[in-house]
Amino acid sequence: MTVGKRPLSDRIPLQPGTLVPVLGATLAVACAEFVRNGIYVGYLPLVAHSELGLPLTATGAALTAHLVADTLMRGPAGAAISRYGLRPVVASGALLSLLALSLLTFAHTFWLLIVLAALHGVGFSVMWPGVVNLTADSSKPGYSGRALSTVTMFALPMIGVGVLVYGAIGKQGGNFPLLLAGGLQLLAIGGALLMPMRRVRQHETPGAPSRESVRRVARSLLPLMPAALLQTGTLSLIGPLLFPIAKKLGIEYWPLVSILALGGIIAYGTIPFAGRIADRGRARLVLASGFALIGTAFVLVATLPPIWAFYPIAAVLGIGYGCVTPGWSALVTGTLPEAERPAAWGALMTVENAGTAFGPVIGALAYQTLGVNGPFVVGAVLALTTASAYAVFRRAFPTAVRT
Repeated sequence: MTVGKRPLSDRIPLQPGTLVPVLGATLAVACAEFVRNGIYVGYLPLVAHSELGLPLTATGAALTAHLVADTLMRGPAGAAISRYGLRPVVASGALLSLLALSLLTFAHTFWLLIVLAALHGVGFSVMWPGVVNLTADSSKPGYSGRALSTVTMFALPMIGVGVLVYGAIGKQGGNFPLLLAGGLQLLAIGGALLMPMRRVRQHETPGAPSRESVRRVARSLLPLMPAALLQTGTLSLIGPLLFPIAKKLGIEYWPLVSILALGGIIAYGTIPFAGRIADRGRARLVLASGFALIGTAFVLVATLPPIWAFYPIAAVLGIGYGCVTPGWSALVTGTLPEAERPAAWGALMTVENAGTAFGPVIGALAYQTLGVNGPFVVGAVLALTTASAYAVFRRAFPTAVRT
């Protein structure tokens, strides 16, 4: 089959024979994200007292336990993938998640709920390291940014969809929400079983890493870790405060939805173009440009403009976010040593999760201290600082250049 003058296979940024495994991995992480966000954010807060006989604070503690376990285990998850392979590690993690979810109906005590949530976090921790490493290994030379961005942008919307779906069905009670979670987790296991046993690009015999490989990984991670912490903190700053801030600004529900939809559409439309530039050796430039645009948009919002102005601001934000995803993907794959990439990426994801966790806390403090424009002032400072760091410390990424 051809599209225009080019075969369809030429338009897919993956090596021949890797499309099905990558699709399986994408299905696995999408189902896992749908379930965990739906259960802990949309479902448990509604049924904690009526179904489990637990206070609402127990659900917050369960979410925290889940996220902490997920964060702490990302590094070991990457190391396990390096040593034991993709399919057994990711499928085992999905199976462990299914076990934890199947026992939630019996979690009538605070500590049992916490243990099960943490167990689920351990199982989930292998999903993203497995998916990003398989996609990076499977991508054609010079296409890693676009391939990773495509997979990420298919999976990430399931976070919001899961919350909305479980928020709707959770009010009805009964066993259906947990049965749905179990069915989707079985799909995640099926997707994981489509992944290869070993990495697509296996350079070394799995085993204990050598001292030289550890030093090589440490050198490559050093410049990436502050960047990962800063940028995920910036990107997660506003999320939990979105509706309170919109109410203060006088933006009603449907106008807010239209503003967010405009930004999202533009972000998706930007990714192919930005990914092409990033994959051609300009990842750092794309990232710096993305965060500069995000910082500029935050500055504009901090001036508390009229409602109509949020539409062009959303367009600027959309372009910024559309640059960050492929720019970061291309930068990471170009900087981390290929042979040790699973373990290194797992460690990097631990730092990314930490940034995602502290972002909402900083945003809430800024909101309470400085008022409605406080989070945007802080977000602008963080985003512009991140953009400046990528521009100034260009020599920190010696391998992320044109190849």
